[in-house]
Amino acid sequence: MIVLGYNGFTHSRDIRISDHGTQDIDRYNVLGHDAAAAVIFDGKVVAAVEEERLNREKKTSQFPVGAIEWCLAKAGIGLADVDYFAFPWAVTDEVIRSLVLDIFTMSPNPTIGFALTAEIGELYSKLLAPESIAEDFRARTGFDVPAEKLILVPHHLAHLMCGYQIRGGGDAAFFVSDGRGERESAIAGQIVGGEITLFDQMTMDSSNSVGLFYNNITRYLGFLPNNDEYKVMGLSAYCPEPTDRALIDRLVTLHDDGKIEFAVTTDNARGEHPYRDYFDGVFGGDDSIRETFEYRARVARAAQDLTEIATRHQVATLAAAAQLPNLIVEGGVALNCVNNTKLLENNGFDRVDVSYGASDSGLAIGAAAFVGQRYGKVTPQATGTYLGPEYTHEEMIEATKPFTDRISVTEIEPGAVASTTATLLSEKVVIGWFQGAAEYGPRALGARSILANPMFDDIKDIINLRVKHREPFRPFAPMVLESSADKLFEMGKLPTSPYMTFVVPLRQEFVDKIPGACHVDGTSRVQTVNDEQNPLVAELLREVEQATGIACLINTSFNVAGEPIVCSPTDAISCFLGTEIDYLVLGRLLLRKTAN
Repeated sequence: MIVLGYNGFTHSRDIRISDHGTQDIDRYNVLGHDAAAAVIFDGKVVAAVEEERLNREKKTSQFPVGAIEWCLAKAGIGLADVDYFAFPWAVTDEVIRSLVLDIFTMSPNPTIGFALTAEIGELYSKLLAPESIAEDFRARTGFDVPAEKLILVPHHLAHLMCGYQIRGGGDAAFFVSDGRGERESAIAGQIVGGEITLFDQMTMDSSNSVGLFYNNITRYLGFLPNNDEYKVMGLSAYCPEPTDRALIDRLVTLHDDGKIEFAVTTDNARGEHPYRDYFDGVFGGDDSIRETFEYRARVARAAQDLTEIATRHQVATLAAAAQLPNLIVEGGVALNCVNNTKLLENNGFDRVDVSYGASDSGLAIGAAAFVGQRYGKVTPQATGTYLGPEYTHEEMIEATKPFTDRISVTEIEPGAVASTTATLLSEKVVIGWFQGAAEYGPRALGARSILANPMFDDIKDIINLRVKHREPFRPFAPMVLESSADKLFEMGKLPTSPYMTFVVPLRQEFVDKIPGACHVDGTSRVQTVNDEQNPLVAELLREVEQATGIACLINTSFNVAGEPIVCSPTDAISCFLGTEIDYLVLGRLLLRKTAN
């Protein structure tokens, strides 16, 4: 069975949704962001790429015409060969009726209720109706998908099945939490023998969404929602004092059945600055302190503490109900890797899996996996992250030619890429690293990475200010040989962390030895690497260990703030030339900048 999964809408930017605020800068991110496509053959993901890597628009919500074309070419098939087309939104008549009922139940007056209802109607008719989804596909690809082949998959089940596919199946409890799907913000249950059982009593509606709460705090702190939540997580570490539990209780109520209830309502979401007055009242903010670093860190810490308390409550209830040793955590909230570690350590599960596709980028894989399992009864095959475009040595050489007046190119001997790079990394340098097939998901995991030696005190500042052009408080993730991970980090119940989805403390004896690998609170969002996962990076880390004594490097995504991770050799060279990266290792080519 061949299934094509995809996410994205041509006209998503044309729809205004008032309860997400009135700022044009973020309203298009509400639906369809992280557009992507994936092809699954009989349970094996054979191709997957995010549209942003191709159209160069970060977190694009656009219909993924480029991603679909690339996936089909990689798979060696045409649209007519596809058995099913899977789309990760399923807005049924029942969902629409319940949304309208919710609007008039919660709206403060009929005028607002009618306005919101009109917006929901426009959203459905232009984007989410089955005929609109089919027409969008037809308009962008020229292919008319037969109605019986277009399967609309519930949003949160697509998230679940992404995690299930990537881990290679197996029985597990699951917890999926994000901003919102069709109308829910979280689901929980178990998948046993491939059969999904929802624990309906734990389903959360969008008015009580941890993801939307964090999203609104992100906006309140001056960041871009649905994009910058990880900045809030990083900023929270700069407030060392835990949030007063009385303040948390003022914001959210925890119920005995595992549900949570937020005090904030949609009444606070309107106006030029959505939720600002409400959060000012909660946190004591005003024009004199709202922009100060100390205040922002305190608010970020409160958002982080609330997220950890609320999700721990939900997952503890799930653990008692499921009685299974393994847990799948997916959805946008699963990008909070600090929280993921707390869930692993504190809720009685032996293993917690958080995939590289936990964000909406994973929906394309998950929707296709859901259809394959439901309609084809296929067994999912564990899926590594290197699923995207790959380039030949000759294509890389060709990509350097337009830049010959600005770069020098040296060809590295076959088999010497790791040793050559490790020698460079023994010094205080920053290296662009472009190797093999592109990673899938929001993390650079050793294919499109910026690398540096964490042993230098000021290396984080160098990368943040001179290379990434981003806020100086932002931490960097270390990559480490899996066999050395427990020596350097307090891994706890975490045997491996291949996708940068967990945070662990750096062992005290290494804090001064590799300061670049450590955040202000002594923790690291670690990525473990072994030979099966990425043999070239594993070899590089062994060479680094031989040169420096420690098998660890800083690994951050190969891009600058506001741009997607590089995909092609030309993207990599352009980024290299536009920053203060010292070297670019492009396959077997070593690039240096020449004086103008």
